[in-house]
This record gives sequence, C-alpha cells and structure tokens, in this order.
Amino acid sequence: MRRNMFYLALVAIGLVAPFVAYPVFLMKVLCFALFASAFNLLLGYAGLLSFGHAAFLATGGYITGYLLASYPGLTPELGIIAGTLVATALGAVFGVLSIRRQGIYFAMVTLALAQLVFFVYIQAPFTGGEDGLHGVPRGALFGVIDLSSNLAMYYFVFAVFLFGFALIQRTVHSPYGQVLKAIRENEPRAVSLGYNTDAYKLMAFVLSAALAGLAGSTKTVVFQLASLTDAHWHMSGEVILMTLLGGVGTLLGPIAGAGIVVSLQHVLGQSPLGNWVSVILGIIFVVCVLSFRSGIIGELARMYNKNFK
Repeated sequence: MRRNMFYLALVAIGLVAPFVAYPVFLMKVLCFALFASAFNLLLGYAGLLSFGHAAFLATGGYITGYLLASYPGLTPELGIIAGTLVATALGAVFGVLSIRRQGIYFAMVTLALAQLVFFVYIQAPFTGGEDGLHGVPRGALFGVIDLSSNLAMYYFVFAVFLFGFALIQRTVHSPYGQVLKAIRENEPRAVSLGYNTDAYKLMAFVLSAALAGLAGSTKTVVFQLASLTDAHWHMSGEVILMTLLGGVGTLLGPIAGAGIVVSLQHVLGQSPLGNWVSVILGIIFVVCVLSFRSGIIGELARMYNKNFK
C-alpha cells in the first residue's frame, strides 16, 4: 500500500511538473529516464553489462524520424511503433550473437556490434550522415491531438514513460523476473534447476532493446531531430553512468540518475564550465561509486530499511 501511494504521488508530481518547469527539459529527462530504466532491466536484473545500448536508442530515433519526415500523412504514434519494432528486431540480432558470452566478453561483443551500427548510420543515405535528420514533424496524435504544443507533447511523453515503467515493474515482479534475478545471482544453479538461461537472458535483452528504441523514437519526435550523437559509444557510457549513479537493480534509481545527469549537463552547459561537463560528471561518478556503491536510491532505501523498519 505504501509503495502504491508513493507511485501515485510521483504520478501526481509528473502531472503538474510542466506548469513548474520547462516542458522540453522535462521531456528530455523522461526520455533518458526510460532509456536508463531499459538498460537497468538488463544490467540490474539479468546481470548483463551492455556497451552497445546506444544502437537501439539511435535505431528507434532514425526509423521514426525518417518515416515521419518522408510520409507526412503518417501519425506520430505509428512512427514511434515502427521505430520501436525495428529496434526490437535489432535487439534480437544482437542478443543471438552475444548472449552466449559472459562478463567482459559480452560487453565487448555488444560494443563491437554497436560500432558497426554507428558506421552504417554514417554512410546510410536515409540518416543524413553527420548532419542527421532535421525538421521531423511532430504531427497530430491519432490524427486529432496537435503535438506542436509543448504541453500536449509532454503529456504524451509522460504517458509513454509510464507505460515503459509499468512494463518494467511488472516484468521485475513476475515469475520471469524472479528467474532473471536467480540467473544474475547464480547462473549454474539456475541451469541445474532446469531453466534455459540463454532463452531468459535473450528475452531480457530484446525487451530492454525495445524499450530503448521506444525512448529513442519518442526523443526524436520531441526534438524533431535524429543525430549520430544517439548512436555514439559515448551515449552507451552515459546510460551506464545514469544507472550506476541512481542505483543499479532499483526501479527508481535509473530515473533519479537520468534526472541528475541531464540536469547537470543543462546547468553546466550554460556556465563557464561548459567544456568540462564530461570531466565533472566523471568526478561525480567516481565519488558516488566510492562513497555508496548501491547508488543514490539504493543508499536511501538502505537507510530507510535500517531506521524505519
């Protein structure tokens, strides 16, 4: 009951947030929060560290941007669905090729595959190369709701985020999610119990890729732009930073981490320290890892359990 009340309070805050803060900034936070939550599903609950998740974010964004820019009659929800489906298919390919590897070998395979995708997007004519896709129309949701309004766009993005978060929350607390945790803790024991661990991990990888693609597709509609920045390996590093900073293996950790990283990038980017953003984020990351390895939300949860339970 307390958890449900807490979630309802967060939803209420999200509903009034655009009247307090700039909606476009909030939409950026929500898109990256969904991206980080998707990555956390793979790392925090399946124990798989992927260095190539930027490929799915960029794939969703490019496919959605290309379709909406090339076919003016296409509504944004169809473009987002198409981008998400293509990212899901790419996730299935990545998963089949990498899921049998473990540890650093798995991470390196995903990084190599993501770099291949990055170079494909540099050369592919439909991506615009280094210039990217500009002027992607937001269109009208279901052909009725005009998304050119930032307020209408925000509530659509908020609904997409809630859908993704609810799907992750349900997955984590399902029997499937419990098996994933067992694989993360002790894979040989899970195998001895009769579970096909490769199939479970592949499903987690594909679901994580699908949600990352959904985040990328939504982000493209928000900013009316798809660029190589989303496909670069730096983006894969940023999502790892967001997840570890907020708290890996927690539902709210990636959201908090994404909010902190995006906020710092926004504030520092407009200050004289704009050229030092990456250095400052790196220092904060090192301090957080050394001070509380469970992340901000993980540490708060530990303190709450210690003092109030």
